[in-house]
Amino acid sequence: MKIGFIGLGIMGSRMAANLQKAGHELVVYNRTASKADELVANGAQLASSPEEVAQQCRLVFTMLSTPDAVEEVATGPQGFLKVLPGNSLWVDCSTVNPSFTARMAQIALKMGHRFVDAPVSGSLMPAQNGQLIFLVGGEAKDVEEIRPLLDVMGKAVTHVGGHGQGASMKMTVNMLMGHVMAAFSEALTLGSSLGISEEVLCQTLLSGPAAAPFLKLKENKLLTRDFSPEFPLEWMHKDLHLASVTAYEQGVALPGLQTVKELYAQAKQNGLADQDFSSIYSFLKG
Repeated sequence: MKIGFIGLGIMGSRMAANLQKAGHELVVYNRTASKADELVANGAQLASSPEEVAQQCRLVFTMLSTPDAVEEVATGPQGFLKVLPGNSLWVDCSTVNPSFTARMAQIALKMGHRFVDAPVSGSLMPAQNGQLIFLVGGEAKDVEEIRPLLDVMGKAVTHVGGHGQGASMKMTVNMLMGHVMAAFSEALTLGSSLGISEEVLCQTLLSGPAAAPFLKLKENKLLTRDFSPEFPLEWMHKDLHLASVTAYEQGVALPGLQTVKELYAQAKQNGLADQDFSSIYSFLKG
């Protein structure tokens, strides 16, 4: 199957590589073309625009950083939607807010296409190893059509509901992750200020009932201060902002979210934007 893939950052490049390893022919596009070099070396075709991707594919995946980036490649001057053959399928794996996703779904449907929102739970290594969890919104028949491809890139597919429900679940998951990482970092900061070693703190806290499983994956980063990005802090801040926007749209008061969002904003302003979001600990510890 010839598949279009737009967005080859930390996640998208590895997801596309797994599709390629499974034998699928890829037409790829990325704003920074050099990020496609390895895929092209292995047989992918590099398109010069999103529009060129759509000229050759009836199935397009997007994995982009922000709602603005998604909207630009889909509906901008060189957007792919206007070129796709009728009844094509657009699968957006980007982490974006539910109201935006619902609007993109409606635009796609009005143009005669099908749409699935399929954001992922997981970061660099799960993406590389095909161990992502897909949180999916859309028509059941469309989800089943792409399930074999999702299975290549991930270990589980949760069909949450209709259009926008995958994005809704991802927004909820990432909001919780941001909270948990900040709370754990505060616990480490307090404990170490009392003279407890970070090693003992991690060993004790991570084996206790209050620790989320993903924190164990961040232990080495916290102890070694190697905050090379698996999920950059600036994108966590973006997701918390979008969660805040969503809470406002829903009329839901989430005071804890507002505080945590501003904490990540301060860390971003202090030069940690490109570091892994676990670097919130280094910001707190000072």
